[in-house]
Amino acid sequence: MSRVGKNPIVIPDGVTVTLDGNKLTTKGKRGEMTYLTADEIETIITDNEVTIKPIGNGRRARTMWGTTRSLVENMVVGVSEGFTKTLEIQGVGYKAQAQGKTLLLSLGFSHDVNFAIPEGIEIKTPQPTQIDVSGTDLQKVGQVAAEIRAYRPPEPYKGKGVRYAGEYIIRKEGKKK
Repeated sequence: MSRVGKNPIVIPDGVTVTLDGNKLTTKGKRGEMTYLTADEIETIITDNEVTIKPIGNGRRARTMWGTTRSLVENMVVGVSEGFTKTLEIQGVGYKAQAQGKTLLLSLGFSHDVNFAIPEGIEIKTPQPTQIDVSGTDLQKVGQVAAEIRAYRPPEPYKGKGVRYAGEYIIRKEGKKK
């Protein structure tokens, strides 16, 4: 029995969830998202909560039960509040600047990196060494943050590079004489 799947999803005020066959749609103040549920999953919408149940006891039904519940909950939270990941930049001369639909990154290369901001993602730079990636889709927000971090991941000797806020880098001891 799925410990995640059996919990109902509470629908907050201002969010509507509709079901049309296998197509689940959530609408809120931050936008609209759709998800096509698996055939082995039954979705029940009551007054202010969504319940996910498996049809049968097959392996695929059990695996999709908790997965579907997590994805639907992320959709509900995404259209009501949204998701944000914060990146920090450390290093002399390393900085970021949001310019329209591109993010300009100076990361110690011989050239600046121009990162095209995908549709549905909003990037802000409150400080030159801080990047806030936000959007309604948790997977997209995490993917964009990972792509930005991949340009210059933090190195273990001096800790220079792009890291997630609060990420701890295990430092190595340098060369000895």
